[in-house]
Amino acid sequence: MHPYPPSTLALRQHRLPRFWLGLTLGLVATGLGAVYWWERQLPGRLEQAAERGDLDACLRYSEQLQALRWLGDRSPAEQGECRRRKAAQLWQQQRWRDALLQQLQLVNSAAAQPTDRGQLEAWQESLRVQAMERFQAGQLEKSLELLAPMGEDHRSDGSGLGDQLRQVWERNRLSFERAQRLRQDQRWWEALEALNRIDHPWWEKKGEPLRAEVQTGIAGLRREERQHDSHGALPHSVPVADLDREMQRRIQRGMDEWSAFKSGCAALGGRVVEAGPDTACQR
Repeated sequence: MHPYPPSTLALRQHRLPRFWLGLTLGLVATGLGAVYWWERQLPGRLEQAAERGDLDACLRYSEQLQALRWLGDRSPAEQGECRRRKAAQLWQQQRWRDALLQQLQLVNSAAAQPTDRGQLEAWQESLRVQAMERFQAGQLEKSLELLAPMGEDHRSDGSGLGDQLRQVWERNRLSFERAQRLRQDQRWWEALEALNRIDHPWWEKKGEPLRAEVQTGIAGLRREERQHDSHGALPHSVPVADLDREMQRRIQRGMDEWSAFKSGCAALGGRVVEAGPDTACQR
């Protein structure tokens, strides 16, 4: 036999759902009340953090306020000011990536001022200038590190500034190494042509000793040529110094040695004359 009458048992079962419903609603209301209370506290805490210069706390409170704000998405002025000051602090610490991120978030927020975007662009330009200075000084990797916070160190389509710097660096490196190989083979004019293709200040300076050696080799060739001419070989009627000057001018523009010889000869009013192994420029 059941210890409680059927009517009493039914009444207890009927009241249980109401009890749990009431408890659940009470907990929800309490939680919402706590959140609402905290939201009302945040503006004051944010303002206090801004006043005492606690930028990390200021940003933390502003993010919480933005997440909890139910009516609209307006951000207090303190939020923008804290983000602005934090970005400046990070920039002074040379934490380029973090500074640009903070400034970009500020620019994209409702608290942004017209000058904020200008500051962001000025910082980006500053990094580009520093990167180019490092690059010209021969510090390729350092320049790429400065471009990385902006995503300019490399792009999948190869259009990044860093990609262009790598191409210039590689072209100059190959020209220098080609000149070294030609020097070893005593192919002086071709070595000079390779050196003249170098257009990067650091590689130009690096190539100065090699250029001096190549110029010495070319001077030796000229002496041999004069000696050869003096012994009855096919003579140049065009002044040799003028012809050399015209040749070097064309080689510097990327022309090969033979083409430079023919073009330089023609420019001086001469024509190429070949007699056996000898070739001369005569009028």
